[in-house]
Amino acid sequence: MKISGNTIFIPGATSGIGLGLALRLHAARNKVIIAGRREEQLRRITAEHPGVESVVIDTTDPASVKKAAETVQTRFPETNVLITMAGIMRPEDFHTGDFLGTAEATVDTNLLGPLRLIAAFTEFLAAKPEATLMTVSSGLAFVPLPLTPTYSATKAAIHSLTSALRVQLADTGVQVIELVPPAVRTALMGQENAENAMPLEDYLSEVMTLLETRPDADEILVENVKLLRFAEANGSYDEVLGLLSSH
Repeated sequence: MKISGNTIFIPGATSGIGLGLALRLHAARNKVIIAGRREEQLRRITAEHPGVESVVIDTTDPASVKKAAETVQTRFPETNVLITMAGIMRPEDFHTGDFLGTAEATVDTNLLGPLRLIAAFTEFLAAKPEATLMTVSSGLAFVPLPLTPTYSATKAAIHSLTSALRVQLADTGVQVIELVPPAVRTALMGQENAENAMPLEDYLSEVMTLLETRPDADEILVENVKLLRFAEANGSYDEVLGLLSSH
């Protein structure tokens, strides 16, 4: 992926990593279209950051995804990058069946949401001479956080999906990249001040450097996520799972 000169659509870019990455990419001379459910929040962000565009979307609603995709592809036909950022992370207790509602919402947002976006944009992007589809998994795709089992499972599914998608789209001009964040200080799970989480600005800076210096990378891995990403290969899976279990 080239670092500038793109038109980038980012559903789930109204806070945290999504918003931070959108603003970094905007500053790097890309046209950025952010998307989320709350129109007033989108208006505030675009007013504070002239040049950033916005579209309303609810990735759990197929009709909303279809409408947003049509809007983006009509208003911004030069769009050549999709980043499937939207996601939720909620704790679950499997001792009773009360967790099921949370699990279903997590699957709908974190797995079906990206699938809906991919379905809406694959042919559009494949018609471009060069395009990028970036999924967002997590270090927890490789070693689960026991407190958030369904979140971890959906991110493992995104990793698997991305690998298969990359093979299937190899005959097109679409580059498939997986962004694999570690714990980052955002509102997700109330981690704004978590000592074990990476400062957001530090994470964004490292991601932008990797995008610039490794334009052909399949995965964007900051140093802080490598303990999780390679735990099984390094024989440290049980040890790392034990560390996560204490959090």
